[in-house]
Amino acid sequence: MANEEKKPVSGQYLEYLGKPLVREGDTICYGDMNEKCILIMEILSYKDKDNKHLPDKIMIQIIDSKNPNRIIRQGSYNGLHDAFGMGLIWLDQALQQS
Repeated sequence: MANEEKKPVSGQYLEYLGKPLVREGDTICYGDMNEKCILIMEILSYKDKDNKHLPDKIMIQIIDSKNPNRIIRQGSYNGLHDAFGMGLIWLDQALQQS
């Protein structure tokens, strides 16, 4: 059971760099559940700029895909671009570690 591969969710979803990118409400999940960890981004606040409601404060977490209560790394950034960029770096580092 420990080596059981999870089946993909049926339906269509966005992929970025070959991995699922899913948003539900203020939570964005990125990564393959068959790998050892995934990236979670939680939008904590928004700001209004040029008549647009944009994510402002973002908490990012790298979590164990087998045990979601185990947080490998955590931090917060301003702006979705910076948070996602750093999250991709952290995820790549965590996946390379044995």
